[in-house]
Amino acid sequence: MFAQPLSNWLHRRGLHYAWVIVTLTFVTGLSSAAALGLPGALLLPLSKEFGWDVEHISSALALRFALFGLIGPFAAILMERFGLRNVVVTALTLVAAGMALATRMTQFWHLVLFWGIMLGIGSGLTALVLSAVVSNRWFDSRRGLVVGLLTAASATGQLLFLPVGAWLVERYGWRLAVAPVFAACALAAAAVYLLMRNRPSDLGLAPFGAAPGTPVAAAPALRITLATPFAILAEAARHRVFWVLGGTFFICGLSTNGLIQTHFIALCGDAGLGAVPAASVLAMMGAFDLVGTIASGWLSDRYDNRKLLFIYYGLRGLSLLWLPYSEFTLYGLSLFAMFYGLDWIATVPPTVRLAATTFGKEKAGMVFGWIFAAHQLGAAVAAYGAGRVRTLLLTYDPALWAAGAACLMAAAAVWLIRRPAVVSAPVAASAA
Repeated sequence: MFAQPLSNWLHRRGLHYAWVIVTLTFVTGLSSAAALGLPGALLLPLSKEFGWDVEHISSALALRFALFGLIGPFAAILMERFGLRNVVVTALTLVAAGMALATRMTQFWHLVLFWGIMLGIGSGLTALVLSAVVSNRWFDSRRGLVVGLLTAASATGQLLFLPVGAWLVERYGWRLAVAPVFAACALAAAAVYLLMRNRPSDLGLAPFGAAPGTPVAAAPALRITLATPFAILAEAARHRVFWVLGGTFFICGLSTNGLIQTHFIALCGDAGLGAVPAASVLAMMGAFDLVGTIASGWLSDRYDNRKLLFIYYGLRGLSLLWLPYSEFTLYGLSLFAMFYGLDWIATVPPTVRLAATTFGKEKAGMVFGWIFAAHQLGAAVAAYGAGRVRTLLLTYDPALWAAGAACLMAAAAVWLIRRPAVVSAPVAASAA
């Protein structure tokens, strides 16, 4: 609608429309991250109002994480068949509806439907697979930086919304705390509908960074069916790199979204820290992660990605092992927020780059979709498992120790990836 005139206006000023697509994708990720992160601030209010214990609420949130990941490989098909704009608008509408309808829930199955299924599917369609697809379709250079920017959207969403949400919960109740996230998703959906386009060729452009004189390529005619993700999975499963990246990303999800994002405010509550200060610590992590993830994208274009992953997982593991001994003081939590926050999701750019290098640009989106599915299955395990540990033992400490040890194992496992990686031969059915 407004995309072509805006593209022409930017072109006259030497700017590429790819950066508009990046901005729209960033806003989409920011809104989805806010929706995913907010329920972590509502564990205790929901438990108090409805009488559900943390374990039961965590089971619904675990379903959300599982769907969030498992939708990823099929999101690439939907983006190819229906276009980025239609898929993203549908996803944001689902997320907004799930958040709004939850304010009317009275039964536990309502929580499962609205925040488990609807939020899981909607956020899964706009997950990190979208970032991988956008970076590969719209950019021939600076892909690592772009993935870092788009991945950082989740940190920014947490930074902007969690402290506000926690403050609203304390002052006005948890229902009003949902309103800012709903508004953000609705506004993002409107912007995407007006400005998002599927490929550079839709606007008569070559990808950003393409060599001068590069012809504008039409969208490839790909034969994609529901069997395509499984064919890509079968091919990728023959490579050691896929299993290493999938396994380490399982641990990544287990130690971030599932554990800290879901349970940190409740964990701090056990130590006598209020919801607003705890959410502020999460926001501090988000600020550090915004810097760390963008820097990671820049570094992944220049340095050995295995070394980067080794550092990220190692620092995360040590910080989680130390957290129970921080005494939850301002100094202790600030130190944790810095070291943990810098590499919260800084693992994404090196992982995307290793996947693209190994399996090829054309298949990178769908292969990364399966790797990301492992990430969210790990998050689901931790979301439920940590809640179960808290119910049985009245402490989160064993969950923190287990996650820290797993991160150290992931740091060692990345050296199983050989260098240099070999780009696989193209296949007929592929998606990016």
